Amino acid sequence: MRTLTILLLAAAPLAAQAGKTQNIILVTADGLRWQEVFRGIDPMLMREKDAGMEKGERLRQQLWADSPEQRREKLLPFFWKTLAAGGVVLGNRDKSSAVQVSNAFRVSYPGYSEILTCRAQDEQIRNNDPIRNPRLTVLEFARQKLGIGPSQAALLASWERFRLIGESREGAVFINAGYQDAAGSPRVVDLSRMQFDVRGNSDESRHDYVTFELALEHLRLHRPRLLYVAFDETDEWAHSKRYDRTLQSAQYFDRSLARLWQAAQSVDQYRGRTTLLVTSDHGRGSKLDDWSRHGAKVEGAEYIWMAALGPDTPARGEAGGAATVYQRDVAATILALLGLDWREYCGAGGGQPVAAIAGPGR
Repeated sequence: MRTLTILLLAAAPLAAQAGKTQNIILVTADGLRWQEVFRGIDPMLMREKDAGMEKGERLRQQLWADSPEQRREKLLPFFWKTLAAGGVVLGNRDKSSAVQVSNAFRVSYPGYSEILTCRAQDEQIRNNDPIRNPRLTVLEFARQKLGIGPSQAALLASWERFRLIGESREGAVFINAGYQDAAGSPRVVDLSRMQFDVRGNSDESRHDYVTFELALEHLRLHRPRLLYVAFDETDEWAHSKRYDRTLQSAQYFDRSLARLWQAAQSVDQYRGRTTLLVTSDHGRGSKLDDWSRHGAKVEGAEYIWMAALGPDTPARGEAGGAATVYQRDVAATILALLGLDWREYCGAGGGQPVAAIAGPGR
């Protein structure tokens, strides 16, 4: 299940050094393939009845174009017109750029834990079983170093497992994930009630709409220094072999990125001081019989993508011919951007900052 990635240049060891970034917004799209991110709608799948596309003519007309560059821009317009144009995108294997998971299992919990802990934890986290993360997460570490309260390091997710993934000690950071009551403003109360009235096709994951709207309201009310929003429906619909709904979920994900960035740019605390990081937890197969699946035995499920937009990230666009970047590098990159000592947290054998995102010398 579930995921997202980063791009460009070798991830050289970078020293902690203050830049302009004071806030981080991390967003993941569960199991969104690099193929759709870089190529748009898949010609192999766009007419497949077994992929739910027998009534997909409207989607085909909306998303088809002759070139991959045109198709991906139709599918993810904010991602390519704004995020990529002003930042950097990594992971296009067609252009010899790769972002890979380090864990051996290529499923959601190992992937998300790798993102949040600067390393694969193959001995402890081998699947999606409901166990608490044994390692202090980057949200907890950054909160301690920045001296901020739990609401300032916030994680809002559609998948309930994030209640265990996001923190090693319950209550260390603010988490609302899955079908979980929420209290606060009238908008929060309405959304909390709504999630139980409009249930999705999974008992473990609520609709991304509820998660995202709660995240926007948390941003408005609490102004977190670290905000992590984890989308899920790109994975849920792929597992159901509904390529039409997978594409529509990717479109919603892109619209949400646009709204989130617009909201951040409208606030003095965030404008010019915030880096947006986007990636995924795992990839998927590339053939008709495995595009809906992932895991240790699915070829290609180790490949993900990564993107960043912010004041310390050079506007390089799409990276080509870049050294491989790893999922474990996300946490180190977050800490480097915030001017914190990523070596203290990641230690030997962990990830390191991605130079294409954090900038040279960080």
